[in-house]
Amino acid sequence: MEFAFIVDPVHLLKAYKDTSVAMMRALQSRGGSLFVLDQTEIFWRDGETLARAHPLTVADDHHDWHRVGDSVVRPLASFAAVLMRKDPPFDMEYVYSTYLLELAESEGAKVINRPRAIRDYNEKMAIARFPEFTAPTLVTRDAELISAFIDEHRDVILKPLDGMGGASVFRVKNDDLNRNVIIETIGCLGARSVMAQRFIPEIVDGDKRIVLIDGEPAPFSLARIPKAGETRGNLAAGGRGVAQPLTPRDREIAEGVGRRLAADGLFVVGLDVIGD
Repeated sequence: MEFAFIVDPVHLLKAYKDTSVAMMRALQSRGGSLFVLDQTEIFWRDGETLARAHPLTVADDHHDWHRVGDSVVRPLASFAAVLMRKDPPFDMEYVYSTYLLELAESEGAKVINRPRAIRDYNEKMAIARFPEFTAPTLVTRDAELISAFIDEHRDVILKPLDGMGGASVFRVKNDDLNRNVIIETIGCLGARSVMAQRFIPEIVDGDKRIVLIDGEPAPFSLARIPKAGETRGNLAAGGRGVAQPLTPRDREIAEGVGRRLAADGLFVVGLDVIGD
């Protein structure tokens, strides 16, 4: 069986921690043939969605881990599955890619995750569908609302809606002398929406990445422990990964969220959970 992965440029992937690389290795070990492409290589012509796909072989070595062949033009529907694994930013080019992938679905391609679901579930905004499992949260462009939220909760995390890996994430306290300039900077003086969340002290023990497959949680999470002096547990920000069994609360969250995500077409999902 042949599988196409839509990813960032392969040479930029960190094989020692990248989930897509782990998936590639697992599929290849089970006899699957791999192809790789980025979103710029998807196109539609005369009623068919195609891509310039590159044959790929992977190895267990984290440094010299891949070999990429010359591109071949293939209909996306010709693969057993097309896995959309492109990282944010969630910009209009990303959205256009989901439109093309949705056309490929209509031609018979199996796309994981479903393109419409990827559009509907922004990585940050998706939590708004599950307020029962989230800390107090505000999403706005309005600097006065953000400032009032900081006054109310006194210790807050600010983040952009289109980031990843802990980039541009700020912890702001109500007495921080730089709070106004941080609000102005992260919000681009009101031009960009910002998410504000009450700070959760349990982050010192790590945020837990729980993986869902077709709505069912894996039995272990990856706790990402912040390095000394940091509030971000992201591995890209220097956090340390530790495998931990799911707690009863982890499982309650994962099962409650997972059923709805799977029903909406999200087959492979990572949930980030802090504390119990």
